[in-house]
Amino acid sequence: MSPRLRPYALLALLTALNFFNYIDRYVLPAVQEMIKKEFHVNDRELGWLTGAFFVCYMLAAPIVGYLADRMQRRIIVIAGALLWSGATLLTAITYTYNELLLRHVLVGIGEASFVTVAPALIADSFPEYKRGRMMAIFYMAIPMGTALGLMLGGVLSRYGWRTPFLVGAVPGVVLALLMLLVPEPPRGAADMMEDSEERGTLRGLFSNKAYWTATLGMAFMTFAIGALSVWMPTFLVRVRGMSVMKASVIFGAFTLVTGFGATLFGGWLGDRLLRRTHAAYYLVSAAGLALGIPAMIGAIYLTGSAMYPAIFLAEFLLLANTGPLNAAVVNAVSGKIRASAVAINLLVIHLLGDATSPVLVGMISDKTGSLQTAFLAPAAAIGLAVAVLLAGAKFAPRLPQAARDKLAEEEGASA
Repeated sequence: MSPRLRPYALLALLTALNFFNYIDRYVLPAVQEMIKKEFHVNDRELGWLTGAFFVCYMLAAPIVGYLADRMQRRIIVIAGALLWSGATLLTAITYTYNELLLRHVLVGIGEASFVTVAPALIADSFPEYKRGRMMAIFYMAIPMGTALGLMLGGVLSRYGWRTPFLVGAVPGVVLALLMLLVPEPPRGAADMMEDSEERGTLRGLFSNKAYWTATLGMAFMTFAIGALSVWMPTFLVRVRGMSVMKASVIFGAFTLVTGFGATLFGGWLGDRLLRRTHAAYYLVSAAGLALGIPAMIGAIYLTGSAMYPAIFLAEFLLLANTGPLNAAVVNAVSGKIRASAVAINLLVIHLLGDATSPVLVGMISDKTGSLQTAFLAPAAAIGLAVAVLLAGAKFAPRLPQAARDKLAEEEGASA
């Protein structure tokens, strides 16, 4: 393989792994009722399947990040992908609740191993001014995999709830083995920004304002997306009177389309504006999230045909920030500590975000008797994200002149 194609081959493999990773993760919500019936468990025990996954996922991430900054990262990705794929394949012989719980624990550890390391490998393959687009391609797999996981679970559940898990796991094994064919880029190989204590040491990371504002902004965004992805289908059924199938198909289809279009658009726009302002990733994200607030309010309170474009627009504006925000995180640090920085970022955004928001929205709904009122919590979180990112724009690292020249040259060639 030519050296010029290696970064793109690595990006393609990591994106495909991320895609099947999320398909596997979101099969569970589609088949929960079947699992509940077979194992005779209550909703609390059912909820602990996802809870155990997230706890192990968050706790494993910092450990993996520490190791990934000190050993060959490609091996960690392969081991993680084989672990979550293998644990998923073991679903075929899972016949007790405790075995199923163990399966989710192993999947959480395996996914943490993969997701922690992949952004660092991508950042080391492409310079700073391309990372908005490249991160957008990688993270585009999340909403698309989520939507297809729900659909796959629903369609294949007619053959039993284990079947969709098995179909989703096999490609993970194949893709993990293909990773052996692609060389690992050296740490910091594509970095054009100068290193510093703040950017290149774990001690300096805790005073790195560019990193922490991007991370906190992402955490508040994750809070909103996590709550909406869990509760919007229920909202459409309970409040708007749709059937379960119609609500799932509509929300899944919107997520699939916006996951592709919005994520790529946001990454492209962030890179496009980077030559004009070093704070482009922060400002693009803040603007998209600010515009998303009225769209989200419309999705909650509008009825009839007006509700559908509001839901679509709200999803589009929220997901458009995925590429720029992740690019802001990896650009805020150097290759020396990038895996550790991504790991800490994952711990924070899930702890403050989608690990807690579905529960909080459910509690507010129970207390007020209104899921509409509970949805104001995600809207408030988006407002906090906007404020944090606008404050963080002043701390965004500046591209060196060589990088700005390359970006200008690239824009001129595409004009």
